[in-house]
Amino acid sequence: MAPTNDHPDHPGERATEDPVKLIGVRDTPLSVDEVLRAVGDDAAGGIALFAGTVRNHDGGADVDALGYSCHPSAEAEMRRIAEKVVAEYPVRALAAVHRVGDLRVGDLAVVVGVSCPHRGEAFDACRKLIDDIKHEVPIWKHQKFSDGTDEWVGA
Repeated sequence: MAPTNDHPDHPGERATEDPVKLIGVRDTPLSVDEVLRAVGDDAAGGIALFAGTVRNHDGGADVDALGYSCHPSAEAEMRRIAEKVVAEYPVRALAAVHRVGDLRVGDLAVVVGVSCPHRGEAFDACRKLIDDIKHEVPIWKHQKFSDGTDEWVGA
């Protein structure tokens, strides 16, 4: 049976007045718990989180470490994307943080979260948020491979 919304006019079914709770580009370790706390909302039936980590390989090569750098406009671009997502989905709360600096395999590179009245909306909004951040925010990744080579990747 398909889910129904018996009370579409209830305030909990709509986006909040100011749903963008946390946006940041940081050179310190990220916290999934901080993002989860930022997107908590009593009217949310779904919270979707995405945590991007540094993996030990890319393109068939072993990755030892990487560094992220960004343009000074990166945080403003993240906010622009967040506002686009909240205009498209009934977001109760949204948070996104990205790390810059030197990271090791296993470190958190990005954490985003979205809460919405229903799980499907939360999943869709979270995917839109992370995909657009990856494609549009001027953050560059400098990968260092085990064979001594390196590569720059980014928006």
